[in-house]
Amino acid sequence: MPSFDVTSKVDLQEVDNAVNQARKEVGQRYDFKGSKAAIDFDRPEGTLTLTADDEFKLQALWEVLETRMVRRKVPLKNVKRGEIERGASDTVRRLITLQQGIPTEAGRDIAKFLKDRKLRKVQPAIQGDQLRISSPSRDELQSVMALLKEQDFGVELQFGNYRE
Repeated sequence: MPSFDVTSKVDLQEVDNAVNQARKEVGQRYDFKGSKAAIDFDRPEGTLTLTADDEFKLQALWEVLETRMVRRKVPLKNVKRGEIERGASDTVRRLITLQQGIPTEAGRDIAKFLKDRKLRKVQPAIQGDQLRISSPSRDELQSVMALLKEQDFGVELQFGNYRE
């Protein structure tokens, strides 16, 4: 039976490249001269930590990083910004988490969305942090892809592993 997988992944190499470009730009910008602005990327954890002197510089630091991530086609829907925290020696910090995979709640929302559409013989199955959608009709699978692209489930959806 034909099927395809719906996933939501962030390319960590592209995030690393965006972080390096942002660090380089911050090092060259006049408004960051002499300040404690830093971007730390913890690749195994999938987190970014932004540190700056004050909230204004923290916001400017985020805008630099965000611009670089957009240019490198990192899906910003999968970037979850935490609260601003006070750090040591009058600095502020913000933890940013990269969402890898489809969260359970979003997976349920997608499955419910497809069942509410009453598409003939389309069967969504949640498999960990991804969904497998199968149907005897390839045309139905194409229409499911189109429907899912139109909706916003809080994460960037990618389609792959199409099988006959």
